[in-house]
Amino acid sequence: MTTPSLDTSLRRVQIRPGHPDFLDLPWAQPLADWSAHTARVTQVQRGLSRHEVVFVCYDDAIYAVKELPEEIGEREYNLLRELEARRLPAVAPVGHVLAERAGGEAVSLLITRYLDASLPYRSLFMQRRLERYRRRLMGTMASLLVRLHLSGFYWGDCSLSNTLFRRDADALQAYVVDAETSEVHELLSDGQRMQDLEILDENVTGELADLAAMLELPEDVAVYETGRAIIRRYQRLWKEINREELIQPGEHYHIRERIRALNDMGFSVDEVELVPTADGSRLRMRTIVTDRDYHSRQLHSLTGIIASDVQARQVIHDIFEFRASLARSLNRSVPTSNAAFRWLDEVYSPALKQLTPLIDSATDIPELYCEVLEHKWYLSERARKDVGMEAAIANYVAWRQSNAGDNR
Repeated sequence: MTTPSLDTSLRRVQIRPGHPDFLDLPWAQPLADWSAHTARVTQVQRGLSRHEVVFVCYDDAIYAVKELPEEIGEREYNLLRELEARRLPAVAPVGHVLAERAGGEAVSLLITRYLDASLPYRSLFMQRRLERYRRRLMGTMASLLVRLHLSGFYWGDCSLSNTLFRRDADALQAYVVDAETSEVHELLSDGQRMQDLEILDENVTGELADLAAMLELPEDVAVYETGRAIIRRYQRLWKEINREELIQPGEHYHIRERIRALNDMGFSVDEVELVPTADGSRLRMRTIVTDRDYHSRQLHSLTGIIASDVQARQVIHDIFEFRASLARSLNRSVPTSNAAFRWLDEVYSPALKQLTPLIDSATDIPELYCEVLEHKWYLSERARKDVGMEAAIANYVAWRQSNAGDNR
């Protein structure tokens, strides 16, 4: 095997373990010309970017390379690493390259892992089959911004263009894809949060206005109201997460109710702060939430399955239904851990075996299983009875194969 000669235009290369070294890429050339110098350039669904971006393929992995001014690239790389450390939803930082172009111009190039199965916001409006996900856009953006702000992350350029979306069961998950203007703090001030919301409103309005000039937007999409609607959802969610509650003597059960309500929204509760009121007759309760991975952690703990939070919530509901059925047949209660073990063996593994014709190396297995659960519900509603998992999978496989993989 011949080792490629080191590109003399390279001044510094930082690459994280577990990825290619990228030394065979034409770093001395402007990104706009890369397709003429390497066969690794590939095309993916993408949004708009103020900077030049190309996508390169190594085996089954795709990476985005973004060209930035020298002083900005390394800063964004470090910010994305901090987001990763805080377990926040963002594209994964892979490396940073400093290169010298003709005439001595220094450029900074940021390498990130392409977010598989992701969608730019324009796809949600331009592809008819994605209509049901578009309806979840406002809640998804509000939830993302709340999660970032809770962790001390000031975005600075919150927009639909700087976000990627991934289908998650019947919902959407949003990921930060651009952090050039961002800052990380231990705690954000109300002023910083409000400034982020004002930027969001301005950016979303402009993006939808541009899109409306290209195509006819659906009637339920209001160009000048969508940003404000996202902000209203943000404010309701922020208030619910951060509100304090007074607990009367003998009402300590409210603590568990509060935790369960936050868990149902997907947030993990790291700490419950209980402070006596001035007169000592009541307790003032404040919950401290950490992230939106509560269901993901719960599912992984029970089964070892790695899934996003909405997927995990649907799968956990399936496990609980199986547990209830098991308890009825045995005429006794069944521990959740025992039910999860049997569900893996008796439901999940046989389902994946039956779904083999639809599975390849790129398949999101938990997402596929959630689609089957939805299909089973649809068939059962139509038949007015539970059609059973085996029949639902057989019908779903046949439907997928006859429709060339389109979503219902």
